[in-house]
Amino acid sequence: MHRLRSIVAGGCLVAAPIFQGLSSYFWKDGFQGVNTGTLIILATVCWIVGLTAVFRSIEDRVPRYTALAHPLAMYGCVGGATFGIQGMQEELFNVSHAEAVRLLGEHPSAAFLAFWIAGVLFPTSVFVLGAVLIRIRAVPVPVGLLTCAGAVAFPLSRIPREPAVAYAADLLLLLPFAYLGIRLVVQALGARAQRSAAP
Repeated sequence: MHRLRSIVAGGCLVAAPIFQGLSSYFWKDGFQGVNTGTLIILATVCWIVGLTAVFRSIEDRVPRYTALAHPLAMYGCVGGATFGIQGMQEELFNVSHAEAVRLLGEHPSAAFLAFWIAGVLFPTSVFVLGAVLIRIRAVPVPVGLLTCAGAVAFPLSRIPREPAVAYAADLLLLLPFAYLGIRLVVQALGARAQRSAAP
């Protein structure tokens, strides 16, 4: 990847779980609202940019996996944005979360495609990515295990919407993805330094 692309992607890998964690701070009795929804959308943009860079970095080693996993992960990320927009609309239209889910149930096909499948794909994609990174030795084993643990904790915190559990889940995701993001930036800056020092 181009040096600037690597730096931007690395920053996004750090920012995504931070935005995700900040979004949990604005929950009010399980109610997301405008602030939470906005931060989820920002996190989603960062996830898309950052995860794309991770998939590109391992594409040569596991081409079949990345060919399938990358679009599925992006589908999962877009699902995150839909949940963020739903949270914004709940506050804007003064609708409870339970009522919003009930109304969504009146459109089962749309709910299935835009919410339920997409909602499952994000943590599933992250879990499998962590396992693949371990298998191909692209990261130290603890980093891969933290990625998998964060993926498991993510839905467990979002479904009941318990802030304390959400903070723990977001921290579990921040640690491995901060490692990946910082490594991308360091590699990009190191490559530039090597080119500058070359005769």
